Amino acid sequence: MQQFKPALILGTLIALGMVIAGWILGNSALKIKQYERIVSVKGLSEREVKADISVWPIRFSAASQDLSELYANMENQTQQIQNFLKVEGFKAEEITTGAPVTTDKYAQQYGGDTNVTFRYTAYQTLTVYTHNIDAVRVAQTRLAELGKKGIAFNGEDSGQRTEYLFTGLNEIKPAMIEEATQNARSVAEKFAADSQSRLGKIKTANQGLFSIEDRDSNTPYLKKVRVVSTVDYYLAD
Repeated sequence: MQQFKPALILGTLIALGMVIAGWILGNSALKIKQYERIVSVKGLSEREVKADISVWPIRFSAASQDLSELYANMENQTQQIQNFLKVEGFKAEEITTGAPVTTDKYAQQYGGDTNVTFRYTAYQTLTVYTHNIDAVRVAQTRLAELGKKGIAFNGEDSGQRTEYLFTGLNEIKPAMIEEATQNARSVAEKFAADSQSRLGKIKTANQGLFSIEDRDSNTPYLKKVRVVSTVDYYLAD
């Protein structure tokens, strides 16, 4: 029996050590769990800004039985529109003129049917790319004057919608991130006070993505910039 005593003592010590180790680990886990009390909040920041670039496509069309006459008419109308835009204050480098797209309706008729009013039709697009947003808005209201001279413009329903872009995000981004973070902290402090806790340090923070949208469908030159930040704070008793 004497030879089994050391083994028994060793086994007892090992078992006791495992119990003690388990108690220590369990107590540590409890402390970690208590320390890991967090609150996750979101902070919002919004800005209303004015677009700084306008892309204005101006599409017009014409028709004729004679192809040479059609091209001459398109060239004349192109010159009228270019002159109009220059009078409105746009620079030559802000105006891009696309090539006319022509359709021969006889070539589209099956069975040789030529019962059409005009054999040839064409459309052409001039595009204004400018930072002068106000000039675009004013010129659009005056474009009807060219319509009275016989130029047939295609409206926005033909896919020629004016685009308004905002490119100054980097200038306002730092201030918006700061505001979103401050708003998130205010929400977290209110939560901590309601739960009789104290707000601790930041555990994690996610800036979120910036979005730029039209403020509404009637004023696309005004944009709404928005960002939502998510911040996790530690809570302490």
